Amino acid sequence: MMSLNKISCAKVAALAISALMLPLVALAATPQSELQRWQQAAGQPGDAGRGQVFFGRRHNGEWSCASCHGQPPTRDSKHASTGKKISALAPGFNAERFTDSAKVDKWFKRNCKDVLSRECTALEKADVLAYLIGLK
Repeated sequence: MMSLNKISCAKVAALAISALMLPLVALAATPQSELQRWQQAAGQPGDAGRGQVFFGRRHNGEWSCASCHGQPPTRDSKHASTGKKISALAPGFNAERFTDSAKVDKWFKRNCKDVLSRECTALEKADVLAYLIGLK
């Protein structure tokens, strides 16, 4: 009886160690979870109306978000300077949008710097996401 318990305990320990060694799989993001993340960081809800205005405004620069993503951003478009194809940005028209938090962070950082010459605030991100999620 004692050896059976030792074998069972050894198997359980081995399984537990194996499970700990598996790579962690990030939970898939959704557009709604990304919106919630930025609303929480901003401390207030995103506003689709503000997001639409923000998206179309040039902010004293050469480009707006719409310069590359179109207005409304519901179809494929092209980058304003490179001509590279950009898939529809609105998640209602492209199910892959806003499903990877690392990509969301990367593209917000890069595109906000292009449009604003700075990073967007959490509220600006929440507003733009509220606008994009609302496009059907």
